[in-house]
Amino acid sequence: MTGYYDIVLGLIPVALLGITAALALVGLSLTAAVPIGAFVAMGIIGHAMFVNTPADGSDDAQSSRPPLNAD
Repeated sequence: MTGYYDIVLGLIPVALLGITAALALVGLSLTAAVPIGAFVAMGIIGHAMFVNTPADGSDDAQSSRPPLNAD
């Protein structure tokens, strides 16, 4: 079963290469198409890192006992 981050990892090269190729085929110069594709890929990465963060809500300790080797 694919999760959100699996889809994000697949979309990064698709956005970079696909948008660049599509813009180049439409007639935009490659020098302009590559930064646009990279900006979209950067937006996908930024969304995955900052908007939909990978942190789970279990920052609290799982048990009330202290660690065994604590000084």
